[in-house]
Amino acid sequence: MPTLQGDISFNDDNLNKLDAAIKAALAGKDLSKLDEAMVVNVAVDYWNAGKVGFNKGLSDLGIKGTFQAPANGRLDQQLSIIQTLRGQGITGFTVSAIDPTAIKAPIASANKAGIPVVAIDSPLPADDGSALYLGSLNEQLGEKAGAAMKQVLGNKGEVVILTGSLTASNSLERIAGFKKALEGSNIKITQTLNDGTDASKALSNASTSFQTDPNVTGLYGVYSYDGPAAGQAVTSAGKAGKIKVIASDSDPQTLKFIQSGAVQATVLQQPYQQGYTGAYLLAAFKVLGKDATLALVKPYLESDGTTLSTGAGVVTQSNISDYQAMLTQLGIG
Repeated sequence: MPTLQGDISFNDDNLNKLDAAIKAALAGKDLSKLDEAMVVNVAVDYWNAGKVGFNKGLSDLGIKGTFQAPANGRLDQQLSIIQTLRGQGITGFTVSAIDPTAIKAPIASANKAGIPVVAIDSPLPADDGSALYLGSLNEQLGEKAGAAMKQVLGNKGEVVILTGSLTASNSLERIAGFKKALEGSNIKITQTLNDGTDASKALSNASTSFQTDPNVTGLYGVYSYDGPAAGQAVTSAGKAGKIKVIASDSDPQTLKFIQSGAVQATVLQQPYQQGYTGAYLLAAFKVLGKDATLALVKPYLESDGTTLSTGAGVVTQSNISDYQAMLTQLGIG
C-alpha cells in the first residue's frame, strides 16, 4: 500500500493577498474605536490557533478585541457571551455558531445596530444574516477524510463515525463529504455516534464501537477531540494500527498519535487564518462598509459568492515535521 501523503498548502496565498488589500484600504482611517470579538463554539485546543491568529490580526491592525469560548460548548453559554459582549460595546464579532437557529436573533440584533457578524468554522444559512462565511468547506474536509480512509483500508471494511453533533452544519457536511468519498468502495459505515461535544463520551463511544462489533476496521473522528479519543481507544485496546483512524484538526494529542501510528491521518482546517483574516474582515466591514469590503473580498470567494475558504490540509507521518515547523513559525504551540 503506498504511503499516505500529506498536504498543508491550505488557501494561505489568497488570504494573505486579501489581508494586504484590506490593510491598504484601511490605511489612514481611524480604527481607535474598534473593539472586536471572536466567539467560538467550545474551549478546546483546536481554537488556540484561532486565538493566536485573531490576536495577531488585532495587533497588526492596532485595534482592541477579545477571544471568547464557552467552557463546555453549551448553547446558553455562547448566547450569554454574545449578549455580554454587546453590552460592552463591541463593534463586530466572528462566531462559530453552536446552533444556526438560535444565533439568528443575536445576528439580526447586531445587524440592526450596524455591528458586522462573520460566520467562521461552521457556515450559517443565508437568512441568518452573517456577512460572509470564513472557514473550511466542510464537505471538502469530509471528502479528504474519506479518500484517506479508502486508502488506509484498501477500499474495504467497516467504519464508525464519531461526532460531536448531529445538527451542526459543519458536522453534517463533513459526514456527507466522507460518505461521498466512500461511494463505490466496499467500505460500510455501520454507526454514527454522537458525543455532544463531550470528549469523555467520545472516548467511551470509540471504545464501545469496536468492543461490541469486532468487524470495525476504521474510525472517523469528525470533531477535533474525536481523533484523540479514537487514538486513545485503539491504543488502550492494543489495536493501534490495526483499526485505522482518520481524525480532524490539529489537536496536539492527534499529532502525537500520528507519530505513534495510532492515527493514520488528520484532515485540517486553518483556524489561525479564521482568527487573523476574521479580525481584518470585521474592521473592513465596520470602517469601509459592506459594499466596499465585499468588492475587496469578491476575487477570493468560492462559487457560492459568500464563502471565503481557508482551505483544507492533510497531515500524515510523511509531513508532520513540516506541519509542526509551520505552527512554530506562526507562534502556535
